[in-house]
Amino acid sequence: MNWRKKLILAGLYLSRSRIQKNLQFIESIEYGTKEEIKKVQKNRLESLLLHAYLNAPYYQRILKECGVINNEKVNLNNFEKIPLLTKEILRKEGKNLCSRDCNKRKPYKNTSGGSTGEPVPFIQDKYYDEWNIATKIYFNKILGKEIGEKEIKLWGSDRDIIMGNLMPKDRLINYLYNRKFFNSYNLDDKNINDLIKLNNKFKPSCYWSYVDAAFEFSKIILDKKIEIVKPKFIITTIGPLFGDIRDVIEDAFKCPVYNQYGSREVGVIACQCKEKKHLHTFPWFNFVEVVDENNNIARKREEGKIVITNLANYSMPLIRYEIGDVAISTGYEICDCGRNFFSLEDVLGRTLGYFKKMDGSIVHSHFIVQSMFFRSWIKQFQIIQKDYNLIIINIELQNQIDTTEYKEEIAEIEDRIRFIMGEETKINFRFVNKIKPSKSGKYIYTLCDVKT
Repeated sequence: MNWRKKLILAGLYLSRSRIQKNLQFIESIEYGTKEEIKKVQKNRLESLLLHAYLNAPYYQRILKECGVINNEKVNLNNFEKIPLLTKEILRKEGKNLCSRDCNKRKPYKNTSGGSTGEPVPFIQDKYYDEWNIATKIYFNKILGKEIGEKEIKLWGSDRDIIMGNLMPKDRLINYLYNRKFFNSYNLDDKNINDLIKLNNKFKPSCYWSYVDAAFEFSKIILDKKIEIVKPKFIITTIGPLFGDIRDVIEDAFKCPVYNQYGSREVGVIACQCKEKKHLHTFPWFNFVEVVDENNNIARKREEGKIVITNLANYSMPLIRYEIGDVAISTGYEICDCGRNFFSLEDVLGRTLGYFKKMDGSIVHSHFIVQSMFFRSWIKQFQIIQKDYNLIIINIELQNQIDTTEYKEEIAEIEDRIRFIMGEETKINFRFVNKIKPSKSGKYIYTLCDVKT
């Protein structure tokens, strides 16, 4: 056992964290039968539903109306009658979705990731965090990485871009976990060279990366025939891992690449195992459904909307939450790895991608997307790069409000965009009645029209 693992586990124990205990529970059930897995999930689901009914005004009404709760007893036969929780409802109901005992649970505010163009605020807590972290440790372990082994996180950080450095607490956590954080928001020649040097000197066991960042880095490695020290594996997320993209990354790094799916609202949702077939969901943490256009459970191999009930967020339960992505379900098919988890054949989610600068460097659009978070007047948005120095932002407003009241917030968004794209960047805001889908029927929330 490496010393970092010993130190981390000791720290978790002394701080009375549930993470280690949660991980032990996960490992005790991972090879259970389908019936055993469903029973675990059923017990956790019933506990959450009863708590939501007793503590959150919205659910007290909804769960009674649809017959899920009667005389404080849970009837899961009526679970599918619960209306889907949309972002519109989440925004409208707000505090009515929060538990009365929320303040006792060490809550904190978060917002949806914005990849749907519709950022919505919500609340999470320590109990949720401990299950989320335990699940992350679990899927890294089954792919071959123990706690404390070397990892490069190719991610995006506002603080690193704006302030130039990570906070002391973040640096300490990264040191203990043997993790090197590399900011993927701005990939210019200097940063690419720095990343190559970091990889070859640090020799990571694995990468955890935005799929777009890993793809762009891989294309450069192959184009310039760069020699790199290969990791054991790469996990990609924040966008679908299509077959041609996987091929490029695996060709560049000479290691397997695994697809992982998650969201800010409900944490980690699914990840591929070493078989690289389906994405296994995590039945102790999220109850995942795939529903058709009539909100009925989709048949196997049929495309449908992803609906999730998080089983660990008791501060603000998200029950049958329509997350905004589409997937193909494989149901409870036993995998060659021996696990009986509900799985997804594919996730047809939305990817954000990079914007281009005149000097040839690229900037991940998520940095700009985050400037739209926590804006009460924005219902939905779409960000389009029309030229190197022209950004168009379509905004669907909450009701018919006077945008002059939000001049300061609009200026903040402009400053953030110019900070990373350049001071000469022209930004046009267009306030529209409705943001229309593309010809394919899908909503595109960030788009780069610069071809060269």
